[in-house]
Amino acid sequence: MASGESMTASEYIVHHLTNLSVGHGFWTVHLDTLIISGLLGLLAFVGMARLAARATPGVPGKAQALVEMVVSFVDQQVKDTYHGRSPLVTPLAITIFVWVFLMNAMDLIPVDFLPKLSEKAGVHYLKVVPTTDPNLTFGMSLTVFVIMIAMGLKVKGFGGFMHEVFTVPFGAKLAPLNLLFRVIEDVAKPISLSLRLFGNMYAGEMVFILIALMGLWQLPLALPWALFHILIITLQAFVFMMLTIVYLSMASESHG
Repeated sequence: MASGESMTASEYIVHHLTNLSVGHGFWTVHLDTLIISGLLGLLAFVGMARLAARATPGVPGKAQALVEMVVSFVDQQVKDTYHGRSPLVTPLAITIFVWVFLMNAMDLIPVDFLPKLSEKAGVHYLKVVPTTDPNLTFGMSLTVFVIMIAMGLKVKGFGGFMHEVFTVPFGAKLAPLNLLFRVIEDVAKPISLSLRLFGNMYAGEMVFILIALMGLWQLPLALPWALFHILIITLQAFVFMMLTIVYLSMASESHG
């Protein structure tokens, strides 16, 4: 499956790990990440909206049953983890789980399939797994961080929020130390959230690329790894969703 006739192994790997991009330096935009993630998000939104419109109270079809299972599962996780009251948390958790799962699932498409199609259309670089791009995972984690701060301000008020920042955990006498710890904690949350998803998906993509380099010998390895990878992509979507719920729950809790 590898284009070994025209590329060395290192060139093949670099080619598959290079984004379709425009701009330079800080202002570089990864078009493939934006387009594929956007299309998958639109697919999830339209698909679930159509299923909701056609939902019946009787015996559900397979698609409706699957969606109901996902919604019920995520809703139960929110009830068990989030101890506040907010109409935002469950829809946000469902959106994150479904969207991240779909983006991760692009890893199951054979490595050369979409890039070869894009080359025929004149597009020479295409990374098809958006979550292997740290820009996307970090952008998602920053969005969660902003929601977390906004929720903390809404629940506690500005005064209560600032009181918590400067008095927890060591009391008002050690306010500078409390502030330092809070800054470290808050900075670590989006970084760890983004790097965990990126690192796991990037490593999985690298394994697929290395297997593809084996040509016909890849067949005994590709299927077992793909089956195992189904567990990884599901688990990573679940972990990102659960950490988001935990962070929002922490932001809504008062430390007195």
